[in-house]
Amino acid sequence: MDDQNKNLILATVLSFLVILIWFTLFPPPTPEADPNAPSTTAQGTDATQSANATGEPAAGAPAVDTAAAELSAAARVDIDTPRLEGSISLLGGRIDDLSLKDYKVSLDADAADVRLLAPIGGTELNAAKPYYAVYGWLPAGGLDPSLVPNAKTLWQVEAGATLAPGKPVTLKWDNGAGLVFHRKVEVDEDYLFTVTQSVDNQTGAAVRLAPYGIVARHGIPDAQRIYVLHEGVVRMSDGVLEETKYSAIPDLDIDNREGAPAEPVAVTTDGWIGFTDKYWMTTLAPAPGQPFTSVVKYVPGADIYQAEARLPVMDVAPGATSTATTMLFAGAKEWEAIKGYEETAGIKGFVDSIDWGWFFFLTKPMFQLLHWLHGAIGNMGWAIIALTFIIKLIVFPLARKSYISMAKMKELQPEMEALKEAAGDDRQKMQKGMMELYKKNKVNPASGCLPILLQIPIFFSLYKVIYVTIELYHAPWFGWIKDLSSPDPSSILNLFGLLPWATPEPGSLFFIFSLGVLPILLGISMWFQQKLNPAPTDPTQQMIFAWMPWIFMFMLGGFASGLVLYWIANNVITFVQQYSIMSMHGKRPDLFGNIKSGFKRDKSASK
Repeated sequence: MDDQNKNLILATVLSFLVILIWFTLFPPPTPEADPNAPSTTAQGTDATQSANATGEPAAGAPAVDTAAAELSAAARVDIDTPRLEGSISLLGGRIDDLSLKDYKVSLDADAADVRLLAPIGGTELNAAKPYYAVYGWLPAGGLDPSLVPNAKTLWQVEAGATLAPGKPVTLKWDNGAGLVFHRKVEVDEDYLFTVTQSVDNQTGAAVRLAPYGIVARHGIPDAQRIYVLHEGVVRMSDGVLEETKYSAIPDLDIDNREGAPAEPVAVTTDGWIGFTDKYWMTTLAPAPGQPFTSVVKYVPGADIYQAEARLPVMDVAPGATSTATTMLFAGAKEWEAIKGYEETAGIKGFVDSIDWGWFFFLTKPMFQLLHWLHGAIGNMGWAIIALTFIIKLIVFPLARKSYISMAKMKELQPEMEALKEAAGDDRQKMQKGMMELYKKNKVNPASGCLPILLQIPIFFSLYKVIYVTIELYHAPWFGWIKDLSSPDPSSILNLFGLLPWATPEPGSLFFIFSLGVLPILLGISMWFQQKLNPAPTDPTQQMIFAWMPWIFMFMLGGFASGLVLYWIANNVITFVQQYSIMSMHGKRPDLFGNIKSGFKRDKSASK
């Protein structure tokens, strides 16, 4: 491949690199849980017994069915905050019913709130796969397991009626043998629960036991996942961030007393662990400075994924009380809320629970700028366009050199075609002729490569920011674009709403042919931008590049409108910059023909 084509391909990569991620899209299989399989368990540090999320024995019992029946019969304590609604089951004291008031599952007027947590079994509450947080104590030092509370313990309400900001609820369980357990649950105005577990030792002898917290998820959530975004377990351990996707959890090294795949990590002072989705997250965070063991675990057969925070064993003297506090974040991945908990609640590194990607040093400031623009403009669509414009303005000094180089290469294209015809199949003669042509016209075909390469991480980061930000969720732009996180709802198949029939739904086989206005505009903008670049001399390459805008137009039909809007804005701004530079150098492009005029050449070289 000659230097001209290398430069052209690099220029094309700048516009299309992030689009190629499409080929990594894959809908992973969603296994169904076996209700008669062994339930999952959690191991406490130095404890002699294991706890489990359902409260059933570790093997040989219909765990899910039994737990579902008991949960449906157990009383509940309501949760009602400005942003959350749900309930706590007194069976196990588990937080297993939670909806987000500020987010709907669709734009329909009667759409339900987004369900974050859901209990095992039941028809009214189980609007999603079981997903919940459960707490308890593990026995140690020979303590009988029946003397500590677990996921099947039936608690009593000691104080409080409805959990709300400033109105905590306290649960109590007396084991009848001298140990009295309390669990105080508090919640703030946003998404943070504070769970304080305590035990009063009235036995007359010292006891040893360890508190724990579990976030359990039955099966992989029903959603399409792509490599550009992490979904699965995310945890911070003494400043070290670790992400484990769902498909990798069953393959963890076995480090668990029951033989289930597990990966424990000892945390000395600060850490947190939980599950993250694209827009939502449920995370356990022990009190700042509290050592604990962070555990990722999967139990084959039961198909339950667990994130655990196991606190150290406590020695409770006769007449003494021991207390352990753990925070639980359960809500939307809003940057302001998460950043606030990092600063005020002391959850170190919590803002990194948002997937910033490889170029985090670029995506973080870009996101903050987008967040500010959204607040200033009041419309996320225009904020995306403004952000793209600002970024393009910043990198313009780099881009300018590339645009000038491409313009010079395009001017020489007729002579390159003549060289190709004269050389025929003699590639060595062709290369030698082109080098002489470059030297004679003082053109360096590689002069635009470095600026292009430097811009690639910048625009990949911008793509990442727009993809992960929750502010696009159900955010309107104007007209028919009511949700920037969803594909363009218009369709060429019904003449954009003029014909009285429905079009294929996103995700269906024929949706790729259901082109909306934005994908069509994207294809046109790609085509115009491509017309300013030198065409390859090879006919096959010419055909590939000629079809590329229209191929990507179809491919991007199912992408979020916000992403397509970003690509359109980027293409249009790039076109204007490149067109202007070519015009300023006396070379106004004819988009439907050849370049009308060119850079001035050396008179002696033109003889």
